[in-house]
Amino acid sequence: MTLKRVDYNDNQHKTYVEGRRMPAGVAARWMERFAAHLPARRPLMIIDLGCGVGRLTPALADAFGGPVVGVEPADRMRAIAEANAAHPAVRYVRGEAAAMPLPDQSADAVLMFLSLHHVPDRAAAAREIARVLKPGGRLLIRSPFSDRMTAGWWQTFFPRALEIERQMFPTLADTAGVFEAVGLKTLALVSVTETYASSAAEAAARLKLRAISTFEHMTEAEIEEGFARMDAHVAAAPDAPPDSGESDLLVLG
Repeated sequence: MTLKRVDYNDNQHKTYVEGRRMPAGVAARWMERFAAHLPARRPLMIIDLGCGVGRLTPALADAFGGPVVGVEPADRMRAIAEANAAHPAVRYVRGEAAAMPLPDQSADAVLMFLSLHHVPDRAAAAREIARVLKPGGRLLIRSPFSDRMTAGWWQTFFPRALEIERQMFPTLADTAGVFEAVGLKTLALVSVTETYASSAAEAAARLKLRAISTFEHMTEAEIEEGFARMDAHVAAAPDAPPDSGESDLLVLG
């Protein structure tokens, strides 16, 4: 099965802010992980590539001084970022991974936070990222890799979720190979623990906003059946926390 390309101007922008809201503690943990692989000097110019609604973009400016440029191809996602995630050291621009409206060797780092799998031409994106990075710059990729994935808490209620996501996301070797072809070497692979909800009931309520692109590849019937299974599970123990997930951060430079 070939998955369709998800257009965030269609549905995902409507609920993304609430459905994918990141707790401050999780955002702070990510900033710490990024800092461990970036130069100690400040400020740093960072590109938030595929920034979406800007859920991490202002935090990058606070942590690293800015300027930070949020690059986002979906007009409606970018408009939400401009309205809700403004910051004096941040600007949002229309662009995509293979075509960024930025000068050569202008960025200390490029962050791709859950955006790599939406890039249709990863070889072209790799060349563009290599172009905008300064010598010694870093590429930070937070992405699941299909060969390292296991079913998380919510995927257990939707039988095809893991199968779909293994098609959505590239393997670790394929990802590294694309960037090694333009001279970016793998420097580190870091595992980061994330918990986005305090209880199963909270996690279920947010999931029902469908702000996860996996749902774009399911039928309405299987989505409703999955939520029914989830509701039954949550009713038995609404205060039980969902499992924390381990997320990969790939560092190249």
